[in-house]
Amino acid sequence: MRKLPAVKVVTALEASESPLPAQIQQALGELVGAAREGLLALSVGVGLGVVHELMELEVCEVVGAKGKHNPERVAVRHGHEDGSMTLGGRRVAVRRPRMRTAADERERPVQTYGYFADRDPLTRAVMDRMLAGVSTRRFADVGEPVGSAAEASSSSTSRTSVSEMFIERTRTALGELMSRRLDDVRLAVMMLDGLEIADRTHVVALGITTEGVKIPLGLWEGSTENATLARALLADLVDRGLDCEQAILFVIDGGKALRRAIKDVFGEHALVHRCHRHKERNVCDLLPERDRPTVRARMRAAWALTDPELARQRLELLASELDRTWPDAAGSLREGMHDTLTLMRLAITGKLATTLCSTNPCESMIEIVRHTQRNVKRWQDGDMRKRWTAAGMLVAEQQFRRIIGYRDLAKLVIAIERHAIRTAPTKPDHRQLAEPVTV
Repeated sequence: MRKLPAVKVVTALEASESPLPAQIQQALGELVGAAREGLLALSVGVGLGVVHELMELEVCEVVGAKGKHNPERVAVRHGHEDGSMTLGGRRVAVRRPRMRTAADERERPVQTYGYFADRDPLTRAVMDRMLAGVSTRRFADVGEPVGSAAEASSSSTSRTSVSEMFIERTRTALGELMSRRLDDVRLAVMMLDGLEIADRTHVVALGITTEGVKIPLGLWEGSTENATLARALLADLVDRGLDCEQAILFVIDGGKALRRAIKDVFGEHALVHRCHRHKERNVCDLLPERDRPTVRARMRAAWALTDPELARQRLELLASELDRTWPDAAGSLREGMHDTLTLMRLAITGKLATTLCSTNPCESMIEIVRHTQRNVKRWQDGDMRKRWTAAGMLVAEQQFRRIIGYRDLAKLVIAIERHAIRTAPTKPDHRQLAEPVTV
């Protein structure tokens, strides 16, 4: 077998080991150095170079090529100045070009820089991290790596800057929540519940549309969960366009103040359902530990029935038995018993009844609000409490899904409308009341 000449192999090896041009080696060295700091740092370095090129290209398109006279140009170059843009949750320094009109009347903006210099991504990052539990002291520590060069010139990561941006963002969130127009919102259910923050009460409202979509409606702050506070919240919803004539089922925790406020704003015959879970806790808290499982099971068995009259009889029987041993628990069971059977009287069963029998959808939103506030150690004023609560409600909205059993909401709306027709005050027929005319 004939062998290849050795000289060709040596030549190939020599060619593979020949040095690259110095400029290419320098560029590769910079890329390797940036890559060692992480992929994002490498991307930031490349991105900054692209941004500079885009800004210079825009200047060339407006002014023309450098060094070439153009009598029809509308602007001229005006040097460079320091600027900054948002990258990796911080402000990174850049050198941006400037332009002025040809007549030197005013400065012409560089649109590319304006786009990348927008602070909104930074304020969003601040809000997301703060609501995730990151303190202002640690904000800079949890930022994405952008490379040592960009990090050295970065800004807007101090405690003061982060705090100011968070206040601005949450104030915007509060304004957005409290100014939402509700003219086109078609609700099937409204849930009301209270949230305690620093010895103050927030009454929050969660709406469920006829399509099963959950919407945070608003919040109102007061010293206690009283009728005045709840009435102010409901009246505000009506002022924002909510149609108080539409068929809505109100699900509440059982507070008499909420019941009274609903009656005042939405009328005497507004349908109210009392939360089963709250009723269970209210009754069982008045019983010894040994009796709680049995009483809870009997209450749930009664609520699982489809006949409201039979369910009422079962609950009355349980209350009469408790009269002999624990009369306070019996009184708690009888209080508002009629409202715990509202869904049953509307013939709502199955998955939708399981969803609406309690205020759990609203309490889930409140739990998310509490989670976002878990690291707050000192509440300064009412504005701070409302800002944090509104921000938490909007965070919860991003996680919402349609409620279980939403396909039966049309049946619920029809049942509520029929109830409204039955309970509406009958208007006298004026033709019958008119005195007969004598001919």
